[in-house]
Amino acid sequence: MATYSIEIEETFAVSRERAFALFADHERFGKLLGVPVKRITDSEQADPNGLGSVRRIGIGPIGLEETIIRFEPDSVIEYTVTGMSPLRNHLGRIRFSDANGDQTRISYTISFEDIVPFTGKLVQKALEQGIRKGIRRVPRMA
Repeated sequence: MATYSIEIEETFAVSRERAFALFADHERFGKLLGVPVKRITDSEQADPNGLGSVRRIGIGPIGLEETIIRFEPDSVIEYTVTGMSPLRNHLGRIRFSDANGDQTRISYTISFEDIVPFTGKLVQKALEQGIRKGIRRVPRMA
């Protein structure tokens, strides 16, 4: 098994609170990325999208489930793939920090291992392209 990673950093003229709210809301996050996302388990925190919530990404057998494992409002969201997946040891981390004035810096990293040999590079490329394309929508959607 090989390990793969994605690192994306962008700065937007959007407040940290608004940017975080966009990424934290599972359904809005799906619209940002252009894929169907549905929360299937609510968090026990005040925010139903918070720690312990589970979202389903994709359609039918092509989809996968992600569980929020760290949720610090306006600061960080971490998630991991749970359930059946062609990935192992997956960790997604989205960090939000203030930048010049009312701007927000988003640092989005993902690391994972492939289970099926030679698929990791394809998954890495597809994920990175989809996330980069979606992140460009932040100013319009936040």
